[in-house]
Amino acid sequence: MYGHCGDDIVVDALINEAGIKETVIEDCKKSEIWKILILDHFTTKLLSTCCKMSDLTQQGIAVSVEDLYKSIEPLLEMKAIYFMTPTGKFVDAFIGDFKLKPKYKAAYVYFTDYCSDELFSKMKQYRAKYIRVCKEINISFLPQESQVSFLNTMLDNTTLDNAKQLAALVDNKLAQHYEMEDNDKKKGKTHAQLLILESGFDPVTPILHELTYQAMAYENNTYKNNTYKYKCKDGSEKEALLNENDELWVRLRHMHIAEVSEQIPKLVKEISANKKQPDGKITISVLSQLMKKMPHFRKQVAQKTVHLNLTEDCMNHFQKNVQKLCKAEQDLAVGSGVEGQKVKDPMRTLLPVLLHPHVIYDKIRAVLLYIFSLNGTTEENLNKLIQHVKIQEDREFILNWKRTGSPHHIFPSLFPLLRSSRKERFQEETYNLSRWTPVIKDLMEVNVMQTMITLINRFFVSQNRTVSLFSGTGREGVTRAGARQKHKASSQDERRSGSRLIIFVIGGISYSEMRCAYQVTQSVKSCEVLIGSSHIVTSIKLLDDIQALSKPTTTKESFTIVKE
Repeated sequence: MYGHCGDDIVVDALINEAGIKETVIEDCKKSEIWKILILDHFTTKLLSTCCKMSDLTQQGIAVSVEDLYKSIEPLLEMKAIYFMTPTGKFVDAFIGDFKLKPKYKAAYVYFTDYCSDELFSKMKQYRAKYIRVCKEINISFLPQESQVSFLNTMLDNTTLDNAKQLAALVDNKLAQHYEMEDNDKKKGKTHAQLLILESGFDPVTPILHELTYQAMAYENNTYKNNTYKYKCKDGSEKEALLNENDELWVRLRHMHIAEVSEQIPKLVKEISANKKQPDGKITISVLSQLMKKMPHFRKQVAQKTVHLNLTEDCMNHFQKNVQKLCKAEQDLAVGSGVEGQKVKDPMRTLLPVLLHPHVIYDKIRAVLLYIFSLNGTTEENLNKLIQHVKIQEDREFILNWKRTGSPHHIFPSLFPLLRSSRKERFQEETYNLSRWTPVIKDLMEVNVMQTMITLINRFFVSQNRTVSLFSGTGREGVTRAGARQKHKASSQDERRSGSRLIIFVIGGISYSEMRCAYQVTQSVKSCEVLIGSSHIVTSIKLLDDIQALSKPTTTKESFTIVKE
């Protein structure tokens, strides 16, 4: 199911947008000559996550070309900055710009990853006199959020040995890198643990309706690619970018929608308190009036307006379509009702969902949860379910799960075993319609504790001390002991100087699983959890991808391990 690359792996700090700003942008400042920035498809997306065009202009970048192969007129008075992936075709394109007649005064070359000796020698042989800088900045991933990133390659999760192969490859690469490091640099490294998983280990989480703010925004199709599109009262359409730069979005995105719907009006009232606005329900119209009366608060009020619109969209979708589904989904996933009573007959839970005029996708999700909860079902029963949902023509939505390595109606499933061995969370406060906890959160907590125990042992051995570590449920004791060896970890930057758990999931991660990384980090304090994958998985996209697995015309990117 997963490959585990050891407890004592030492890795470099993950480089986020600061890596670009401290290399590419800083080098730009060293010359007063205007420059042209040349990118490939991936680096264009990468740069857009951390820089605006105005940022580039301020650093003397006059033109940005988003395609290495795009033909443009020579600009001999400018220096060219090449920010690209280290592949043969991109290096050849770079060489071509200086082959017959140089297009630019000089070249500054930055690679997102390790450039092979062959490619480096090729550049040096043909165009060395034009190259002023050549650097590898090791940032071949897309930083989605502060603790979430994605690779530039889609991984094919139909190969069951992917995690094992990837783990072995990473382990070898890290060992080689460690051997090349100077001893002085090794001492300052942060201890981290890398856990590689395949998405099939938890088939339930991406199927469930998630009721937190960020997940609901994507579920009802109002928020895509970090952009929220909405209509104003006057009929005009607007767009809002919701990302790490929006403090309110970062503050609210992991909250339950019920909490968010209470928070937004309170925040608006805080702004209007000094103006003695009348009490009452905060609406879009009220916010428009506030913006007219308080122009100096326009930006703050506009931000709240965006989130009030988005919250209303989410709540309308919930009340119209989702609310009636959630209890049945949670009962099937958890295996018990709100009061803790065991679900003895899952079919009685499923049947009301099938009889209600829900959309096909929602019925398919409920059927899958039913199958997972039973550890499979008979061929006869499955055919009846497919007929009842009326998806005879699209039965691949269910049948194709066998192609992912996840539970199928004929094969035994790991899910019941996982559910029976899950951590008890009766003491944790949850909403009745959000009782399920992603399996990955259990894995995070277990591995974080192991990392902390390792560090505590090292500390006390180095200090000639002994310590009795707790076992089983003694996580709180271990956390307190760990705190004695570290400085106060009250901010993200301080946590990054401590230990890390890095998780990579082959085949995609859901918003629920992303949220778990933040929750575990906040609860533990002294260990930061970072999570990555090939892409984000939503339930509808997942089902579409599952259905497409049996279509011969489907093109699918595969995960290939290149051995040097």
